[in-house]
Amino acid sequence: MDGFIILSAFLLDLLAGDPRWLPHPVRIIGLLIGSAEKGLRRIATNPRAEKAAGVLLVIIVVLPVYVLSLSALSTALGMSVVFGIVFAVLMAYTTLSTRGLADAARAVLLRLDRGDIIGARTELAMIVGRDTDTLDEEDIIRAVIESVAENTSDGVVAPLFYLALGGPALAMAYKAVNTLDSMVGYRSRSYRHFGWAAAKLDDLANYIPARITAVVLCLSAWPVVGSGPGAWKATVRDGRKHLSPNSGYPEAAMAGALGIRLGGESAYSGMVHKKPYLGDDYRHPDKKDIAKSVQLLYCCALLAALCAAGIRAHL
Repeated sequence: MDGFIILSAFLLDLLAGDPRWLPHPVRIIGLLIGSAEKGLRRIATNPRAEKAAGVLLVIIVVLPVYVLSLSALSTALGMSVVFGIVFAVLMAYTTLSTRGLADAARAVLLRLDRGDIIGARTELAMIVGRDTDTLDEEDIIRAVIESVAENTSDGVVAPLFYLALGGPALAMAYKAVNTLDSMVGYRSRSYRHFGWAAAKLDDLANYIPARITAVVLCLSAWPVVGSGPGAWKATVRDGRKHLSPNSGYPEAAMAGALGIRLGGESAYSGMVHKKPYLGDDYRHPDKKDIAKSVQLLYCCALLAALCAAGIRAHL
């Protein structure tokens, strides 16, 4: 039955995506994080206290999310088996973002097809943390593909991994970890100490899923673009070069699959950071590569969902 829940949630995500009108649990988690941060900041008056407050923030966000999710699932199942299954499917669905990621990438592509570079920058800013105001078309394409690769892990494979291991409650706890990292896990001065625990926990939570994503992307490259060996070569050679212990693996796999090079200079809050190059510079990326990256995303997501459902069914 748990395998059925995972497949149902995955299909619902493909059909419905992430409607803006839906009160998504991640938004509620974000409000909790913001409120807790304000309170903890009042007592964090030095770097050591900031680090301790950051650890406390992780505990008071992740643990309640897991316990409340588990309690809600148990309550729903106690009301009726059918209601419990439907509730579990809906909770699992909210942890996945295959359709939302694909739609976001296509929104940028649509603007580029229309020659609307300003609109493309605006759409891109919705899914990346880098500065987009001065990016040219090639930089935008590269940023979209990097985002699709990284979020294939964070938004698809990792939630499926935790759904397989512990069901919807554990997947929801993972989303809390991921949301914490996106809100406070920056390397900036104000979050260097306060966001340390969130960033480290996110690195740990994504360590295995990121590498699984890279492998599944390499497998997906065979039927989608016919470049499985290139994807695997880039993954093995370049995956560990990234500053992040995890992001480099899916990005390298995507770069190798498409036969392009990702990485290079990117600006964050006005400061330029030079990322290591991933993949081979066989050619310049073009708009067709965005469409191909979305196809790779869907193929990877399907394979991961089938594996997760099978593993959960046996567990």
